[in-house]
Amino acid sequence: MRQWWKSGSPWIWLNGGAVTISMVMVFGLIALILVRGFGAFWPHPVVETTYELPGTDPVVVVGELRRSETLTGAAMRDAGVPIPEDQLVVTRHLLKLGNRDVTGRDFAYFVDDFMGEWRYPKNMAVLERREWGDFYGVPLRLLERGSTVAVGDALWDEFQERVGRVSDLWGEIRSIERGAIGRINFQIERVRLDQRRAELRGTLTDEYQAELDLRRQDLQVQYAELEKRLNQLYDEAARDSIVMRAADGSEVTLRVADVVKAWQPNNMSVPAKVWFYVQDFFDFIFGYPREANTEGGIFPAIFGTVVMVLVMSIIVTPFGILAAIYLREYAKQGPLLKTVRISVYNLAGVPSIVFGVFGLGFFVYFMGGAIDRTFYPEALPSPTFGTPGLFWASLTLALLTLPVVIVSTEEGLARIPSTIREGSLALGATKGETLWKVVVPLATPAMMTGLILAIARAAGEVAPLMLVGVVKLAPTLPIDGNFPFIHLERKIMHLGFHIYDVGFQSPHAEAAEQLVYATALILVLLILVLNLTAITIRNHLREKYRAESD
Repeated sequence: MRQWWKSGSPWIWLNGGAVTISMVMVFGLIALILVRGFGAFWPHPVVETTYELPGTDPVVVVGELRRSETLTGAAMRDAGVPIPEDQLVVTRHLLKLGNRDVTGRDFAYFVDDFMGEWRYPKNMAVLERREWGDFYGVPLRLLERGSTVAVGDALWDEFQERVGRVSDLWGEIRSIERGAIGRINFQIERVRLDQRRAELRGTLTDEYQAELDLRRQDLQVQYAELEKRLNQLYDEAARDSIVMRAADGSEVTLRVADVVKAWQPNNMSVPAKVWFYVQDFFDFIFGYPREANTEGGIFPAIFGTVVMVLVMSIIVTPFGILAAIYLREYAKQGPLLKTVRISVYNLAGVPSIVFGVFGLGFFVYFMGGAIDRTFYPEALPSPTFGTPGLFWASLTLALLTLPVVIVSTEEGLARIPSTIREGSLALGATKGETLWKVVVPLATPAMMTGLILAIARAAGEVAPLMLVGVVKLAPTLPIDGNFPFIHLERKIMHLGFHIYDVGFQSPHAEAAEQLVYATALILVLLILVLNLTAITIRNHLREKYRAESD
């Protein structure tokens, strides 16, 4: 036994076991996210049953089974459920009931002992609405401006056709509101700023004022035309409505304009469910959020995350590489340099929220305020750069990940054999030529490694971003068709903050549960894509310079 311990085998097994446990935990977490995330888009069957507690009248319950759990009978009796004293365990089911505007609740638990037979009516429909969540019921009549146009077997196909028509109308409405009207509002604001700038400089002449008034009048005419078209589209969208029978037997009239999509999961074949799944996943990726981010898509969050990481990479890469080159190749080795290196290493361990506080105080208030006073005085007191935005979020993350890039680059430079430097110098190259044409290219893979680590950390950070530019809902994207096209001062959405907001700040936690997993899945996939892209570039550079050195 002593020989076995001295041989080091126990430590090998210990390390192997630790690695195995870590891999199991990581893959288990990824599997959980995959199952819960991808499962959010599948059209689950809708169950109809009766629920009758002792001493009460039976009620009809309609909804989707979200999960089932087994509890002790004592715990249920303590909660006020009339369970017999001799019953040890109780099974209860969490059903998504929908119809929040009718019943006032989305989810409810039901004890299996008091539930009747579970039925799956084929005519039971699910309507995803723009407000108030999903609606479950049986379609009865389709109305056009109050007159019945379809009932019976022809109702569902006609209803789906009109839902598609309304979807096209909403697409044109969003295009006008976010595109054309957005551009006009941007130009009207530019006219106001031009006038204010001329007033501050004392160059506002009568001729220039007349020119500004003419520009403003032309824009207001265009705005009035678009507003007229919007009113027409809203009127056309409000034309149709559908009468649904809810679980309690009441008839509820819903506007088709409020329906995003509708389906009958109990009457769908497997291919139809697969096609619905693909469409729902596509809408989730490229759609915009609704209902306090608990419904709809996450495209603004994906876009904001990608743009922020790209801007951060553009900032941190040159600064980190130049700092590492100076520390390794030019700085005089000594106590001062050792102190600098220790400071860089310690900087990597500073809590991220501290960077957020620093970014808010120095970047946003100090630098941003100075930029506003110098270059945008006409916009004051409304800040342009003196408020959290994309640029400050990217700059804060660049500062956060700078130590990672510096350390990785330094290690790459240190691994270059001195014989390569000496050979270059012996052939007549200067120190600068040796550094930039020989040493730096060979250290490029290590630089890319630092960038990969920086991207992985930056994409998942949330705490500092809450202070320097990320918001719950950004009205516009940081890139659009208005000059200068890339608006670094705008606030953005972020997948990490979106997960936090939906999971912990949502008024409907149960409804947002699947959305949290789905968004977490997209964040993991996005980080994986960004890292794989950087790894591919690094491997290409490594093979390139290896072939050249051979």
